[in-house]
Amino acid sequence: MQTHFPWTVAVGASGGEGLQDLRDLLHEWSGLDAVVMIVLHRRWTAISQLREVLQRSSRMPVIVADEDERLRPGRVYIGEPANHLTLIARTMGTVTSDPDQTHRNRTVDLLFNSLAAFGGMRIIGIVLAGSLDDGSRGLAAINQAGGLTMVVTPSKSLRDMPGNAITYDGPIDVIGSIQMIARAVESTISGGQNLAG
Repeated sequence: MQTHFPWTVAVGASGGEGLQDLRDLLHEWSGLDAVVMIVLHRRWTAISQLREVLQRSSRMPVIVADEDERLRPGRVYIGEPANHLTLIARTMGTVTSDPDQTHRNRTVDLLFNSLAAFGGMRIIGIVLAGSLDDGSRGLAAINQAGGLTMVVTPSKSLRDMPGNAITYDGPIDVIGSIQMIARAVESTISGGQNLAG
């Protein structure tokens, strides 16, 4: 008998524009039959209010993940600024302590690569607004693992996170607005129309 594993949706963003994209994306979903994992680049030395900020836009509960957290569909998981969220089994997440900032601006890749390694084929990686190129390598790994990749339309140049993800390596399944991405995720998870359709 084959076990039904939930979909896992991983989202990466950076800065104020990325935070707004995250809020807009969560606002679009009334609920998802999927585990949602979010990484946002933010200052490591300040107390984080990310959970509270995202919760105001989300109809799903937003949870700061603990070590060896059992991940449940219909919930949104984040890490603390210096404890990076990753997947260590199909339904279990963990946090990677990083007091020396070893991963710095590679925390989205860290999450995406963990999905590619442990998430099976029911995975979706999404790159939202942000600077530099974090997420590009991890999104390519998700594509190579058989998962789906989505990128918000770049608003400035091909040197930001969305632009770099698009030009890095491997096809992107969806490039579009927050609303287009939200609908594509819902359609995929519910077994609806093909993304190419």
